[in-house]
Amino acid sequence: MSAVDAIAETPAVATPLPKRRPIIALALFALLALLPLAVALGLPAHWLTLVTRALIFAIAALSLDLILGIGGLVSFGHAVFIGIGAYVTGIMITEGQAEALLILPVIAVASGLFAAVTGAVSLRTRGVAFIMITLAFGQMGFFLAQALSAYGGDDGLTLYQRSTVAGFDLFANRTGFYYIVLGALAGCYWLVGTIVASRFGRVLRAARENPTRVTVTGYDVGRVRLIAYVISGVIAGLSGFFLANHTEFVSPAFMSWQRSGELIFMVVLGGVGSLHGAIIGALAFLFAEDVLASYTEHWKAIFGPLIVLFVLFTRGGIVGILGKLRGGRDD
Repeated sequence: MSAVDAIAETPAVATPLPKRRPIIALALFALLALLPLAVALGLPAHWLTLVTRALIFAIAALSLDLILGIGGLVSFGHAVFIGIGAYVTGIMITEGQAEALLILPVIAVASGLFAAVTGAVSLRTRGVAFIMITLAFGQMGFFLAQALSAYGGDDGLTLYQRSTVAGFDLFANRTGFYYIVLGALAGCYWLVGTIVASRFGRVLRAARENPTRVTVTGYDVGRVRLIAYVISGVIAGLSGFFLANHTEFVSPAFMSWQRSGELIFMVVLGGVGSLHGAIIGALAFLFAEDVLASYTEHWKAIFGPLIVLFVLFTRGGIVGILGKLRGGRDD
């Protein structure tokens, strides 16, 4: 069995104790909400910027966890949706339309259509074939972005303003932007959690375990997976919107295969199938990256082996470790 197949077949840790999920999630979001206060009291100011970036990627990791952790679909091109959201944002701002209430629907339509078309093709395959075809579609988006010479091409696109909300420049304030991203993450967490707990979510999870049996019971497994794939793509597109506004720069690198790999690492690091694990994994990944980068420019040579060792010698990611320390399993 390959490593990617092992990830896809790892039992989701989001099943056993649903009553714990709201408590853990509330505690996690409460701690995140207190970060600006901690910065005001003396915590290094760059932490707010770092955590904002981590929360943006947590939205993307959460979207990936819906199809990977719950649906068992290992997508290696998921970052393309981040790129779609970022480029729609960058292009519209460059063309003089910075209103978020107009940008977000365009992102939802663009991400949803791309997910529907590519998903309809990709989901005809399984296992390594699915991984490779999603990688191919992701690289197609990457090279398309490089070809957009009118919007920076390979050099990327610099944004000279951020999006506005109903005419108000809410993203200009760093703390305000942080809370908007945190609120969006909480909303996505609630949405994905509601989907997972619904009949649709149970069918998606059952299709992961035994698609033939689910088909026999009368459900269209392909349709269920495609809907989940589209929802996942739209949520990831939202993270691209925030990433473009956060960095004030858009680049083809946003949708590279390396970025897709990082999203998978975030999900695995936190705990495959655990929704708050995706958030914890994104936070841990970005913090580890920041700490190692502060010591050496060759931090990736250290970080890569650490990730491999972590995956090999732990089960259930950080959430699984915390569950063992408590003497039980976590959601």
